Amino acid sequence: MTESKIILVTGASSGIGAAAAVHLARAGHHVVAGARREDRLRELLDSAGDLGTGTLSVRRLDVTDRADMTAFVDDAVAAHGRVDVIVNNAGIMPLSRLDALLVDQWDAMIDVNVRGLLHGIAAALPHFQRLGGGHFVTVASIGAHEVVPTAAVYSATKFAAWAITEGLRQESDPSIRVTTVSPGVVESELADTITDPTAAAAMTEYRAAAIPPEAIARAVAYAVDESPEVDVNEVIVRPARQR
Repeated sequence: MTESKIILVTGASSGIGAAAAVHLARAGHHVVAGARREDRLRELLDSAGDLGTGTLSVRRLDVTDRADMTAFVDDAVAAHGRVDVIVNNAGIMPLSRLDALLVDQWDAMIDVNVRGLLHGIAAALPHFQRLGGGHFVTVASIGAHEVVPTAAVYSATKFAAWAITEGLRQESDPSIRVTTVSPGVVESELADTITDPTAAAAMTEYRAAAIPPEAIARAVAYAVDESPEVDVNEVIVRPARQR
């Protein structure tokens, strides 16, 4: 049986974050799920069903607020005595062509996808160092590995997430494991925030091949549940139809 761990998941109100939180709790872990939408977190709790020996709790969280992110981690340590894993999953994807000049949306992606990740690292790293171990999981994107029209800024933020996470791996003590999971097209609400007509039209075709978020949750669990001497550094999961 997998050893029970204390796991924090950000961006857990829908999509990959919600699926990962429930999947990990059902695997016997103690999961704290954070997101901005408290109503959706309550729905997640209500729909989680039988978790066996695992547990799931929720907390409102804004990853762009460093103090809130720090409190998210500190509160979990106070409640459970430690944190073993943080899944930095929160992200947004309002795609657009650069000439649409949707600068506010660019700024929002940088704030959530890059600063939010850094805030998670800054909050958890001191605890992991004191504990003598821990595991960072970054949910990046296939966009960290390729750029397509309308995705320039999004891909830039996800490449930054990949680079930050790889740098963290290289700088960390071997007792701290570091994983990047890069999903392809997944059934989620990410595309619902796209306001640029060109990008919205392009996503219609992409979403036809989308895979369920549970596929990514299983990839996260694979990395988390490996033995301590095994560090799964990178996993790319995409629909078989996605090229």
